Amino acid sequence: MYVIGLTGQSGSGKTLVSDHLKNCGYSVINADIVARQVTETGSDCNNSLAKIFPECFDEKLCLDRRKLGKIVFNDGQKLKMLNDTIFPYINGLIKEQINNLTESGVKVIVLDAPTLFEAGADKLCDIIISVVADDEVRLGRIRSRDKISDESIKARFSSQKSKEFYLAHSDIILENNDKAEKLLQHADRIFGDIKALAEGQANGTKS
Repeated sequence: MYVIGLTGQSGSGKTLVSDHLKNCGYSVINADIVARQVTETGSDCNNSLAKIFPECFDEKLCLDRRKLGKIVFNDGQKLKMLNDTIFPYINGLIKEQINNLTESGVKVIVLDAPTLFEAGADKLCDIIISVVADDEVRLGRIRSRDKISDESIKARFSSQKSKEFYLAHSDIILENNDKAEKLLQHADRIFGDIKALAEGQANGTKS
């Protein structure tokens, strides 16, 4: 069984790859969805967060995500406090989902996590695959997609890890400076090889 960490830069095409893999039948754990699950109204995670950001919760421990976002993304220290609190809950649920999929016989699990390294979730993975692209290419994609200013995009870039970081900390790199079809073809080859390896090892074990 292989857990593949899929991560990458904003605007790189990571979500495109993740959605494609899911459509191809791979078991994908989406860390953003997990984050929403652990912060459902009344959750243990919300109880912990409410002690730090009480102004972002009502009496039922329902999180006001917009208000929390305005607080943490303008204050690096408060963002760290948020991450230090929420990441253990996220990783705990990810581990649970990995165990459930493994017990059901799944051989290849894809963990789609934009903050894979920041959360320490890279330690849950056997292989790390990062999707990267040149800054100008990413900027153009996000400008078209989100309709925000170049200044806002560059501010977002400055708070994220560099392309060089992903190159240094990944087992496989998917470069996406060209057409989407080329990226997905590359992803199909890589994940197909990993799937064949996992299935081959499973068959070898049985024999």
